[in-house]
Parts: sequence; structure tokens; C-alpha cells
Amino acid sequence: MTTKYIVLFIAILATTTSCTTYYLTTDSLRNQFSGIDSTKLRMVTVRGPVGEQYKYLANPLVEIECVDKSGNPSRLTNSPSIEMRVTEANKKRTVFYFDRIFVTDSTVSGVQSRFISSIKKTIKLKNIKKIEVQDGNKNFTYISK
Repeated sequence: MTTKYIVLFIAILATTTSCTTYYLTTDSLRNQFSGIDSTKLRMVTVRGPVGEQYKYLANPLVEIECVDKSGNPSRLTNSPSIEMRVTEANKKRTVFYFDRIFVTDSTVSGVQSRFISSIKKTIKLKNIKKIEVQDGNKNFTYISK
């Protein structure tokens, strides 16, 4: 019987602590970033999990319009812990921090590491098969926006 309780406990723990994944289309992403150019980026200060601070330019989106797995519309508050996973048609996956992405009519560019900001990548929107966003529940918070 104890094995049954352990399995039940693990199942409950996994379902209550898992991150909800939301989805975006490339058109939705492009529309949400329409009118945002490099002059609209804002300098932010972020506190990391051990108290370290980072300053960087972030996109000005406050909320991300997305859908859940059932297709229901949802809004996710943009923050330093929001991650965006891009799956390309060739099945390559790239993870960006959402507040560090920039979208043009044909590409999405972003920073892939919170610690090494020089790790960047640009992907053509036409090559994207799926876009997933979720709160990675990492302990990064804005100190100033």
C-alpha cells in the first residue's frame, strides 16, 4: 500500500507544480509586436535567484496574448521568467526569454541566456512550426521597468 501512496503523491506533486504551456501563432506574435521598433525597448533591472542584478533592454509588452491547449484565449503577464520555445519546421528547438525577444515582419530574434547576453539567435517566422510560452517559475523579478 505504501507504494500506491508514493505514486499518488508523485502524481499530485507533478500536476500541481507543473508549468502551464500556452501557444502563439507567428501571426499573433507579429501582431503583438507591430509598432514596436528598437526605440521602444526599455531598460530594465532584474534581480536573479541569488540576489544578483542584470540590466538590459526589454520589449515593452505587458501581457502576452496566447491560447491554452484547448484553444481558449488567455493572457500571460510578461516577466523575466517567461520562456518562449520555438520549434522550427526542421524540428530544431530554441528557447528564448520572452522579455528579450524582438519581432520584425519576417524574423524573431532573442537572447537565449540570462547570464551570457551575447548568446543570441534569429529565426525566420516562415520557418516556425510551433511557439510555446510558459512561466519557467525561475526566481527572476523586475526591480525597475
